[in-house]
Amino acid sequence: MAIKANDLRRGMAVNYKGGIWVCTENTKVAKGKGQSYQSIALKNAQTGQCISERFRTTADFEQAMVDRKRLPYSYTTNQNHVLMDPETYDEIIISLELIGDQAVYLTDGIELDVAFVDGQPLTAELPNTVELKVVDTPPQIKGATATNQLKDAECEGGAKVRVPPFVENDTMIKVDTRTGEYLGRA
Repeated sequence: MAIKANDLRRGMAVNYKGGIWVCTENTKVAKGKGQSYQSIALKNAQTGQCISERFRTTADFEQAMVDRKRLPYSYTTNQNHVLMDPETYDEIIISLELIGDQAVYLTDGIELDVAFVDGQPLTAELPNTVELKVVDTPPQIKGATATNQLKDAECEGGAKVRVPPFVENDTMIKVDTRTGEYLGRA
């Protein structure tokens, strides 16, 4: 199935240059004069090579056939994250690089959207929001009534989030995994 360059989204796999490539970033660049183009960053699924190229917004890509599964997170070792297939109870091992810096949002049982090509994990995406427990934050200062005053908080897994003054230790909060921002109490 053909897909236009401007419709290509992060995590989508395409056939390009004789291999399977995953879109890691797609930005539209509109010039004041001249034709707009897409600046697309791609990562080779087999070799891990990353490239960034320009394409016409109407350029066609052949979408690669990938299997997608929602798999719950189990635990992390020194080299890998381990997920469990709820249908077969098999352990699925994915590399640390597949999740990268977002690993601080992993909690037991969180479901990741994993894309597979030929049985090998290609991408792993976290949900947009997660619920985390605050493990360390300074106490609220009495009389500090300034609006939009935020303080630092460390959550389980090591995520650092700026939270309102009323949030205390052991509070469950919602965090946006895309931006790392506090969304509210859970």
